[in-house]
Amino acid sequence: MTLVWVIYDIVKNKTRSKVVKICKDAGLYRVQKSVFLGDINSNSRDSVILEIESIIDPEADSVYIFPMDKATFEGITLLGQAFDKKYVSDEIITRFF
Repeated sequence: MTLVWVIYDIVKNKTRSKVVKICKDAGLYRVQKSVFLGDINSNSRDSVILEIESIIDPEADSVYIFPMDKATFEGITLLGQAFDKKYVSDEIITRFF
């Protein structure tokens, strides 16, 4: 399992909704409107990449998928309100606090 961030800026609502579904189906947690986080294996990560790649417009949309190791994750600095708690599970919150 690898901790993965998915961060996107997608123009069309329909495409954005499909990306949200792909992320949720992969077991990722929404931490902000356009940010998902969670542990997934390499096969699931590859599947997420392929699925998202097949639906976005590469001329208008951007999607970042960042794998992150535990040491790097623990070095994250959060400023301001951090996560939107209505989106985040207790599992993700306990990783940060």
